[in-house]
Amino acid sequence: MTRIVIVGGVAGGASAAARARRMSEDAEIIMIDRGPYISFANCGLPYHIGGDIQSRDALLLQTPESFKRRFNVDVRLHTEAVAIDRETKQLQVRDTQTDATDTLSYDTLILSPGAAPFVPSIANIDDSRIQTLRNIPDMDRILRELEQQQPTHATVVGGGFIGLEAAEAMRQRGLDVSLVELSSQVMAPVDPEMATPLHKELEDHGVDLRLNAGLTEIEPQQDKLTLTLSDGAKLDTGLVVLAIGVRPETALAKSAGLAVAERGGIQVDSQMRTNDPDILAVGDAVEIVEWVTDKAKLIPLAGPANRQGRIAADNAVGKQRHFGKTQGTAVCRVFGLTVASTGMNEKQLTQADIKFRKVYVHPMDHASYFPGAAQISLKLLFCPDSGKIYGAQAVGAKGVDKRIDVLAVAQRAGMTVFDLEELELCYAPPYGSAKDPVNLAGFVAANEIRGEADLLYPEQLTSIQSHQQLLDVRTPAELERVGQFDGAINISVDELRDRLGELDKETEYWVTCQVGLRGHVAYRMLVNSGFKAKNLTGGFKSWQMWKGCRQPQPIVTEGE
Repeated sequence: MTRIVIVGGVAGGASAAARARRMSEDAEIIMIDRGPYISFANCGLPYHIGGDIQSRDALLLQTPESFKRRFNVDVRLHTEAVAIDRETKQLQVRDTQTDATDTLSYDTLILSPGAAPFVPSIANIDDSRIQTLRNIPDMDRILRELEQQQPTHATVVGGGFIGLEAAEAMRQRGLDVSLVELSSQVMAPVDPEMATPLHKELEDHGVDLRLNAGLTEIEPQQDKLTLTLSDGAKLDTGLVVLAIGVRPETALAKSAGLAVAERGGIQVDSQMRTNDPDILAVGDAVEIVEWVTDKAKLIPLAGPANRQGRIAADNAVGKQRHFGKTQGTAVCRVFGLTVASTGMNEKQLTQADIKFRKVYVHPMDHASYFPGAAQISLKLLFCPDSGKIYGAQAVGAKGVDKRIDVLAVAQRAGMTVFDLEELELCYAPPYGSAKDPVNLAGFVAANEIRGEADLLYPEQLTSIQSHQQLLDVRTPAELERVGQFDGAINISVDELRDRLGELDKETEYWVTCQVGLRGHVAYRMLVNSGFKAKNLTGGFKSWQMWKGCRQPQPIVTEGE
C-alpha cells in the first residue's frame, strides 16, 4: 500500500489529500498541520472581521472528522513537521501541545507549508495590540482585541490585498483607520495610474492614507500605541494590523537539502517535484513559472495552490500531470470599487526589458442608456508586433472581474488583440454592450498595430514640443465641467471638419477627448485630410489617472 504524507492543509495540502483519495482508494493518506484547523477560507478572514460573513463557522471548510468520513484521510492537527530523512524516507513530527515526537514513513511526501506574514524587526513589535492576519487564530486574536480593548483607531501597515481588505473591515466596524504603505501606491499588481482611483476611494471612505511611509518605531503606552513612520510622522492608534507581505515557509525544505531558489521559494518542476523525486511541493512556498517571461516567480494565490495540489496528488498515485505557467490573475474589493489584473504589468515588463504597447479604454460596464451603468477603466498591455497579450488591469464599480477573467482566458488560449476584436460576449442592456469593453480594448490595440491609429500616452504630454499642439475635441461645456489642458486649442469633433482650415499642416496635433473615442474620430479625420496627428489613448480620463500618481504635473488646469 502506498503511503502519501502531506505537510500542511488549506488550499494546497487539503486539495492534494482530497484529490489523491479520489484517484486511489488504496493509498494510505496522512495529512498533518501544526495549527488547529486543516481547511479554512483564509481569503474570507477580513470579511468576517468586517461583518460581511456573519458566521465564523462558515470559514471552516473541513474538519478532521469530515475529511475522515468523506475521504478516509488521517488528519493530525497540532502536528509539526520537524525534519525529513530523505534516505530512509522518514518524517519526524512533533505534537505542539505535548511536545512528544514521532516519525512517519512515506512513499511520497507532499509539502504545503504555505507562507508566513512578514514581521519587521522593530522594538515592541510583539505587543498584543499588533497583529497579523493569515489564519483563523490571527483573526480570533484581532476580534478579541477589538472586543476587549475597544480601540477607536486602527492602523493597517501594507496596502496589498490583505491590507486593503483589513482597512475596509475596520471602517465597517466603525473605527478610524490609517493605512500606511511604503511605496507610492496601493495594490502593487497594478500600475500606479490604475491605483489612483483606489486612493481616492479609500480617502472618500474616511481612510487616512499614508503613502511613501513605512513603520519604523513603536512606543507602547497604556491606552494606545504611538507609531513613528519613515517620513517622520507620528500616529496614535489602538490596534495595528501588519499586512506587509509574506515569506515562503522553507525551513523544513532547506534542512532536508531540497533546492530553494534565489527568491526563497522551493524549486519544483512542472510535476511539482522537488530535486528529490519522492518529495513534491505546492502552494505559497514554491516558485512557479510566470506566463510571459517563462521565469520562476513567487505567486502566493489560492487558485494556483489548489491546482498544484491536484496535480501533485495525481503524480503521487502514478499519473503524469503537469502544472502550466501562471498568470497571477487576482481581484480585490476596495469599498465600492473592484480592482483586478492578470499577466504582467507595465512595471514588470519594463524591468524585464520586454517591448510593449498599451491602451486605455473607459467604457460603461453595460449599455449606458440602461440604469445603473458604471464606468470601467481598463488597461491592456500587448506585443507591438504580434499583438500577443502581456497583461491587463481594470478598476471600476461593476463588471471588472468579468472583463479580467475574459482577458485571462484569452491570454492563456494564446489569443492576440486581433482575436479580442472578434470575441462574442453576452449582450443585453442590463449586462453589457454590443461592443464589450474587451472588444473595445482589442479595437484600439489592433488599430495601432495595423497603423490605423498613432497613440500617445499620458506621460508624454509633459514633453510636448514647439512643433506639436494639443487639440481638445470635447465641447466647451465639458472643459468647464471636467477640466482642461493648459495650452490646448479647443475645436469640438462635430465642428472639426468645417474648421480644418484653421489648422496648420506643419504642426503635429496631439488629439484628446474625454476617453479616447472622439479623439480617434478626430485623428482619422485629420490624417485623412493630410495632417500629422496622434491620439491620446483613454483621453482626459487616462491623463487624470496618471496625474493622480502624485508626480509634478504642470500642464493641466482643473475646472470647477
